[in-house]
Amino acid sequence: MTFSVAHRRHVQSLYRRYLKTALDWTVRRDLWRPQALSIRAEFEKNRHVTDPRALAQILQAAEERLAIFKHPDPYICPTAPGGTKWQVVERNTPPTLGPIYDHDAANKEAAAHDH
Repeated sequence: MTFSVAHRRHVQSLYRRYLKTALDWTVRRDLWRPQALSIRAEFEKNRHVTDPRALAQILQAAEERLAIFKHPDPYICPTAPGGTKWQVVERNTPPTLGPIYDHDAANKEAAAHDH
């Protein structure tokens, strides 16, 4: 039995979300790579399942596991939307470059009071 393009896209999306979630927990790629291989092996194990009911159960269980392991504060690349460097101009505007204290005006006022 062949599955639809929508089914394949759903499985691909699930696989990518699994990888992204694993990367949220382990930012270092050298430590993440074995986890990614384990995730790939899990998906490959179920690659030849053709029974729609069994496949629906497998996908439902995978979605539930993914929801459980979702990171509460996922990693966002600094330059991506929502990252620490995103729209730096708007968030981190430098202070205005003007005199903090106008010494000339204060000297003029002092001189005016002295006369």
